[in-house]
Amino acid sequence: MEITYTKCGDYYLPDIVLSDNTHYQIGKYGRMRRTFLKEHRPIIYSDLVLTEKLFPLLAEIDETCHQRLDVMIPAMAEREGVDAALKRADSMEWTRRMNNIKARAEEVILAELVYAD
Repeated sequence: MEITYTKCGDYYLPDIVLSDNTHYQIGKYGRMRRTFLKEHRPIIYSDLVLTEKLFPLLAEIDETCHQRLDVMIPAMAEREGVDAALKRADSMEWTRRMNNIKARAEEVILAELVYAD
């Protein structure tokens, strides 16, 4: 393997190009995971960057979080009796309960997937 260099001022920098040119959609949870790794697990973060596994991992975590939310929120709402009848009867109460359910579900997902080791 031959490495080429480019002169930048007084220094020669290696011409390094990523082999994976795929564009990954990284959403809220993927960005949160990246920030967590960068700040609290810098060795793991550096390893993932150097092996080009960071962005596929972040995309997978983001997709998994959204899938889990899509399953957890309706299940929790059904278990707690938050349904269309409540929405018709008292929309403010329905909104309050749904926001509470979403916050609890997101807290579980953040603990299990985003901030887990």
